[in-house]
Amino acid sequence: MSEDIRTKIENFKTAPFDARFPNQNQTKNCYQNYLDYHRCQKSLTNKGLDPYDCEWYRRVYKCLCPISWVTKWDEQRENGTFAGKV
Repeated sequence: MSEDIRTKIENFKTAPFDARFPNQNQTKNCYQNYLDYHRCQKSLTNKGLDPYDCEWYRRVYKCLCPISWVTKWDEQRENGTFAGKV
């Protein structure tokens, strides 16, 4: 893992601007980072690599998403009813 990524994760304060989501409504940004985190974690774990690099996505979605959404999505993933492709 590069030291640059580790440094960014350790110095994380709040979700940075993402040019893919320029509008005030950050719902899609929240959802995309949630998906990216779980995809990254699944991919790196399957390859036998340390999933710490995925921590960035988790911190971003934790800043942007309401807790109730995350709780609901986690329950849906556990039940196999989550609509997103992880």
